[in-house]
Amino acid sequence: MKGQIFSGGYGELLIRKKSEAQLQLGELLVAEQGDSKILLQVYDLLYGSQLAEQMRALIAGMQLEEQHALEFFDAELRNYTLAKAKNILDLSSTAVHKSLPELFTMVREVTPEDVTFLSQPKKPLRLGMLRSGSSEIPVPVAVQGDEALAHHVLIIGTTGRGKSVLVKNIIWDALSEEYCSFLVLDPHDEYFGRTTLGLRQHARGVLYFTPHAVPQGQRTLIINLGSLTPHHFSFMDFSPPQRQLLFAYYKYFGKQWIKEVFVRDMKESFQDEFHEMSLAVVRRKLKLLLDVDTDGQQLFCGGVFSTHAGEHTIHDISKALEEGKSVIVDTSGFSGQVELLIGSMISTELFDRYKQYKKQGILQQKPVVSIVLEEAPRVLGADVLERGSNIYATLAREGRKFKIGLMAITQMPSLIPRSILANMNTKIILGIEMSAERQAIIDSSPQDLSQDHRTIASLDKGEAIITSTFTKFAIPIKIPLFDERIKQNSRQAGQLAFREVRI
Repeated sequence: MKGQIFSGGYGELLIRKKSEAQLQLGELLVAEQGDSKILLQVYDLLYGSQLAEQMRALIAGMQLEEQHALEFFDAELRNYTLAKAKNILDLSSTAVHKSLPELFTMVREVTPEDVTFLSQPKKPLRLGMLRSGSSEIPVPVAVQGDEALAHHVLIIGTTGRGKSVLVKNIIWDALSEEYCSFLVLDPHDEYFGRTTLGLRQHARGVLYFTPHAVPQGQRTLIINLGSLTPHHFSFMDFSPPQRQLLFAYYKYFGKQWIKEVFVRDMKESFQDEFHEMSLAVVRRKLKLLLDVDTDGQQLFCGGVFSTHAGEHTIHDISKALEEGKSVIVDTSGFSGQVELLIGSMISTELFDRYKQYKKQGILQQKPVVSIVLEEAPRVLGADVLERGSNIYATLAREGRKFKIGLMAITQMPSLIPRSILANMNTKIILGIEMSAERQAIIDSSPQDLSQDHRTIASLDKGEAIITSTFTKFAIPIKIPLFDERIKQNSRQAGQLAFREVRI
C-alpha cells in the first residue's frame, strides 16, 4: 500500500503516505472499493504533522543551533507526508470518475493489469511507455493513428527535453504502418542519420532529398523556379501592392514570371499600374530569398532553385507521400524562410491533390500525411497570421477534412493563436519551464490540466504527458532512447538471421 485517503474533495483528495512508501509528482495510484477501482494521480506533495508549526520551528532551531539530538515517540505517526491527488478514471468502466471514493480507502501503485484498456488500436501511433512518476510501467501507449495525425499533433517542450527523439520514435514506428506517411522539413539534418543512427536504418526506409553530398540511392534537392507561384510566398511579409504585383506578373507571364520580375521593364507590361518602388522591393526580397542574380537579360541561380532543372521535384515528393512513403527534406543549409518556402510548395501541391481526390471520392484510399514542422510559430504565430493566412494555417484549420495534418513543434505555444491551438487535438507536453507557456497549453488541452503546473514543470528529459481527444485521460509517458532502440532492433535482426542459417 502507498497510503490512505483521509480528507479532501473531488479533484483534491488528501492522501496520507505510508511511512516506508515513496510518492512522486505525477504518480498513478489505484483506490479499490468493492468491485470498482479508481485511478488517481498525485499532483502535489506537502508535509503533515501532529505538532503545531511553531513547535516544529522550535525543534528545528534546537537541532540546528544547539546540536540537540531529539527523538520522537511514534515518529512515523506524528510526522508524515501528504499527497494531493485527483480523480482520473473509473477503471471498471473506463469512464471519467465523477464521485468521491470512500473515506479511509487505501491506495496502491498502479500495475499493468489495471490499465489493460490501453490496448493497441488497429492503426496505432505509438508514443512511448506508460509512466507513473519517474517509473516506467511496461505498458505501451498508442492512439488511433489515422485520426490523431489528421487532427494535428502539437509537441511542446524547452530545448533539450527530447522533442526530436520523440518525433524520431514516432516516425520509426509509423514507418512499419501503411496508413500514414510523413514529410519532415529537417533544419538540422538529424532525422535521416547521414553520419549517425537515424531513420535510414529502418527496413522500409525513407526518401531523402538533400542539396549536397547525396547518399547513394537518395535524391538531389533542386527545384525549378517555374514551380513557384505567388501563393507559395503567403508566409512572407509582402505589402498588399507588392502581392498584387506578384500575382500580376504570374498571370501575365506564367511559369516565366520569376525571371520576368528581374529582367523586364514593368512599364512594358503594366504601364503605370504599379509603383517602381514596389517592384524594387519585390526584386530585393526575391533575390535574397531565392539566391538569384541577373545581368538584365538572363537569370542566374546559386542555390536550391534552378531555371533548367528540378521541374519534377515537388511532384515527385508529393507523389511519394500519397503512395505512403515518408520523405525527409534536408533544409540545414538554408535560411528559415527558404525552408518554409520549400515546405509551402510541397504542402500546397499535396493539399491540391487531396482536395481533388475528395471530389473524386477516392480520398479514403490515400494515406494520412503528417507534415513535421519545427519552430511552428514562424508560420502559425499570431503576428504572422495578422499579415494574412498561409498554407500551414489553412491546413491547421481544414487539413483534417483532407487527411493532411501538422506535427507542429514549438517551445512557445503562447505565440500561437488559441483558434489554432484548439485545432491541435493531440498535444504532447515535455518539460516547460516558463509559467506563461505552461498556462497557454493548459488552457487549450482536451483534458483538465489545471492542477498540473508543478507536474509539467518537473518533467525530466524523456518524460511527457499526452493530452488528446483520442485518449481517456492525460497519459504520462516515458520516451525510449532512439539510438538504443535501433541498436536493439539491429541485434534482434542479427540473431534472427543467425538462427535461419542452415549448415
